[in-house]
Amino acid sequence: MEHEELPREFGNALDSFAGYLSGERAVSAHTRRAYLGDLRSLLGHAASEGVAGLKDLELGTFRRWLGSQSSAGASRATLARRSATARAFTAWALREELIDADPALRLKAPKREGSLPGVLQASQLTRIFEGLVGPATEGEPLAVRNRAMVELLYATGIRVGELTGLDVDDLDPDRRTLRVIGKGNKERTVPFGVPAAVAIDDWLRCGRPALAKDNSGPALFLGARGGRVDQRQVRALVNALFAALGDTSASGPHALRHTAATHLLDGGADLRAVQEILGHSSLATTQIYTHVSVDRLRKSYQQAHPRA
Repeated sequence: MEHEELPREFGNALDSFAGYLSGERAVSAHTRRAYLGDLRSLLGHAASEGVAGLKDLELGTFRRWLGSQSSAGASRATLARRSATARAFTAWALREELIDADPALRLKAPKREGSLPGVLQASQLTRIFEGLVGPATEGEPLAVRNRAMVELLYATGIRVGELTGLDVDDLDPDRRTLRVIGKGNKERTVPFGVPAAVAIDDWLRCGRPALAKDNSGPALFLGARGGRVDQRQVRALVNALFAALGDTSASGPHALRHTAATHLLDGGADLRAVQEILGHSSLATTQIYTHVSVDRLRKSYQQAHPRA
């Protein structure tokens, strides 16, 4: 890959790091693009400061890069990700003996903003599911598929990429569980409830056979042409359902993941169980949903208690 704006050593390192992300690290395509965009920005900044090689990188270079990003309006979440990219790159470069010491080891990420993820109320979910088609009728396979996908997203809290990657054999209808391949190719088993089981059964009996073609393969959910459904189609569906509600700022399939996690904790689920269901590598990631639950509790208290 050509990197005309970068010194050759930086360009070569960028390409090698890209291979590491795709291979040993096995991150998603989205994460890979984000990391490489961050790293290209970092190395471009270093080159603009006159840094000629990787061994000349210093902590100050990283701090000034993040400072310029902050001045340009980058959010704290974006700056935190870019800090993580820098640390991942220098740790990799040290292992590959491209540098003698890790200059980003003491690089601190800014604290994340206190914003909470969008969560749907139970009444909003009821309206969504009431608007989705019931048992399959002739000519409605896509509608039956849509219902099954939305039911499964909320029932399991899986990511949209995990949903579109499902195969028929990943289902265990008797146990009502799902085998999911998550980030880093980590496999986990996720349970789902009766409404999702009914919707999936309708799809497998009456919807999928109507769309299946020679190119369908083992994919659980299919598009109109018989191929595996893609993430854009799922996002468009979910966003249309949210827009039809008219009373939520939630957007995208991830809001259903946030909602599932929050409702599990509101219902008394153990935090570590929710961590396992969601496939979080760190319990700290799951703990944001305890903050969501406390925030909802506080709002309910303020609205209901006479002396709030």
